[in-house]
Amino acid sequence: MSRPVVLSNGSLFVGLNEHGLVHDFYYPYVGLENLTTARSVHHKVGVQVNGVFSWLDDGTWDMSVDFEDDALISKILARSSRLGVTLYFRDFVGHESNVFARKIRVINDSQEHKSIKVFMHQVFQISRAGREDTALFVPEENYILDYKGHISLIIYGRHQNGQPFDQFAIGNYAIEGKEGTFKDAEDGNLEGCPVEHGGVDSVIRFSLELTGGNEEKLEYWVIASDSQSNAVKTHKIVLHVGLDRLLEATKSSWINWLSTGANKIHGVDKKYLSPIKKSLLLIKAHTDQHGGVLASGDSSIYNYGRDYYSYVWPRDGAYAMWPLIRLGYRDEPRKFFEFCRDILQPDGYLMHKYQPDQAVGSTWHPLVHNNHTELAIQEDESAIVLYMLGEYYAHSKDDEFVESMYDVLVKPIADFLVSFRDSSTNLPHPSYDLWEERFLTHTYTTAITYQALLVASELAEVFSYPEDQVRWKNTADELLGNMDVFKHPDGYLRKGFILDKNNNLQFDDTLDTSSLYGSMMFGYHEKGSDILKSTVELLELQLASKVPIGGFPRYTNDSYFRAKADYPGNPWFVTTLWLAQYYLRVKNVDRAVELIDWTLKYALPSGVLSEQVDPENGDIISVAPLVWSQAELINTILDASHLQ
Repeated sequence: MSRPVVLSNGSLFVGLNEHGLVHDFYYPYVGLENLTTARSVHHKVGVQVNGVFSWLDDGTWDMSVDFEDDALISKILARSSRLGVTLYFRDFVGHESNVFARKIRVINDSQEHKSIKVFMHQVFQISRAGREDTALFVPEENYILDYKGHISLIIYGRHQNGQPFDQFAIGNYAIEGKEGTFKDAEDGNLEGCPVEHGGVDSVIRFSLELTGGNEEKLEYWVIASDSQSNAVKTHKIVLHVGLDRLLEATKSSWINWLSTGANKIHGVDKKYLSPIKKSLLLIKAHTDQHGGVLASGDSSIYNYGRDYYSYVWPRDGAYAMWPLIRLGYRDEPRKFFEFCRDILQPDGYLMHKYQPDQAVGSTWHPLVHNNHTELAIQEDESAIVLYMLGEYYAHSKDDEFVESMYDVLVKPIADFLVSFRDSSTNLPHPSYDLWEERFLTHTYTTAITYQALLVASELAEVFSYPEDQVRWKNTADELLGNMDVFKHPDGYLRKGFILDKNNNLQFDDTLDTSSLYGSMMFGYHEKGSDILKSTVELLELQLASKVPIGGFPRYTNDSYFRAKADYPGNPWFVTTLWLAQYYLRVKNVDRAVELIDWTLKYALPSGVLSEQVDPENGDIISVAPLVWSQAELINTILDASHLQ
């Protein structure tokens, strides 16, 4: 499963699956409370033609699921040769109101008259247990109200002439042996049950009579609010304004947002314009109005994993902000840094991950390692936020904002990075790696810590804190002076090391793309150094060359969602694009473009990138979209455009 289309306004986030059906519905935070069942079940769309019924996900429809290049507005085609009809959807979330709307064209593809019925099914799980919701029909206004506590949802639909849906049904879903009210639609008629509580779902029906070759337009919307009265206010506005005007206003809003970076992406190769704009839209879609940046809103991973990706990893968020910073955006990075300021621990470090409401997220990092108390952190997450604030300052020269972050973000993190070291090596104390697996002093973590301290020292100079400037610069120099410990005798960068109980170094010699990337990107080794070159040669030989479709796994024998034991791991988009960035730095543009084009080859038709793909056939593995993948694509294309 994947989300080839996501729609969002920073408060309401809707993910559509490969059948164009609602699968995720987050409100009022992007990524926090998923108001659908969030696993394998989704809202359904059904069509009956002359007595023959079909659901859009029953395998008989030809589907095209995409969204526009310059707006989060879907372009979905569903065609049934068996029924002789086509449905064309344009879906969006209102830019100023929490409305998920679908404009539907129903087209009779034959030359014969057809009696067509369209069914819109919705199944929300507002209460966590899925046993405490209420859905009821409100006859005066002809809508369905689904509510629990401080969340109210209004479901409504009408024909192009203003006539509302003609039938409805409300019932129980997945409790007491009941499959769901959607089954009531399959005979073409709905029983009209007006209320139900517990686990609930509902269906509404539109009846159409279409002569050969003709079409009719339908409008459908779901309004999310904190109360029924506020939902009704929004509903009345939508009834009055109409979806056409709302859609155009939403489209204009997205075009205006993209215009901030328009001048800087003007010079990229035309074949990359659509992917770069779509990636920007996907990053923005996953950015909550309170500053948190979701790793992914695709909840389907919960079917084969223990948790979602709907958390704010400080690392992922920082990388997601990087292309926005480069393109001149200010609002999103500032809110992200304010988010990080608010979640920072008193000792100056960031935890593993967070919910969009700033609560600490789940973790698998213990507080004990080898019988010693340890922080359950990944030090690189603190360092990358500090580094990215420096990037923001370099591109924006926003003195007032960055100075306001000095005492509450810059100094606490930098002081922590200085203190969180082992005296015997003067290098960072072990923590968990960026892949959230190994407890070591890592090449990658040391590299980003080194550069973060240089950034902090530069900011200290700008804002006249000379003592901080010297202390942080001296520590960075110490990290740089001890870099040779990460060099394997065979001439490549190892993953890292840990001190044993006798203070001896125990090396992890795993070949890892992050060791190359961290050292290259954060200046821990010079751009054209032999150690980087030899590491890349080994990565090509031991990783890329052993994957049938190409691309780079994270490291040798990566077991995370490993698809085939015969290969060193699944290729990831992030790591493949990192290698493209290396090749651009050493002016091997042909190889870099080859890797960029490989990335686009295995993207979904809508431009969505997953986390990883099958090494034999390129099928998506894990979540899609992964925001970090989209961000690295933009950064790599921007790097390539600067060499043209």
